[in-house]
Amino acid sequence: MKDDRLHLRHVLECASRIEAYVTGGRAEFLRSTLVQDAVLRNLQTLAESTQRISEERKTAHPSVPWRALAGFRNILVHGYLGVDLEQVWRIVELELPSLRIEVERMLLELDV
Repeated sequence: MKDDRLHLRHVLECASRIEAYVTGGRAEFLRSTLVQDAVLRNLQTLAESTQRISEERKTAHPSVPWRALAGFRNILVHGYLGVDLEQVWRIVELELPSLRIEVERMLLELDV
């Protein structure tokens, strides 16, 4: 449980950083390699942290796309030349907020 708490907090930290990096919106993200690098690195770290969460916790939260997160991490690490920035933006814009909500919910469960 202690490790889950650590990894869940790390996911939230990465999500917060990503949100801060993309405050300039889609156009800024697509234009700035600095922002892209920061976002991609934190997505990679976030996805890695999700892989370290216990299977028990993952099973208790099936709405989180755990397998997709692992696959996305592998693409970022091993297929970095083929990363589609438009797809990354969609993930940041559409998927990251719901992941944040689920992770916050998991942390609340652990703190009860």
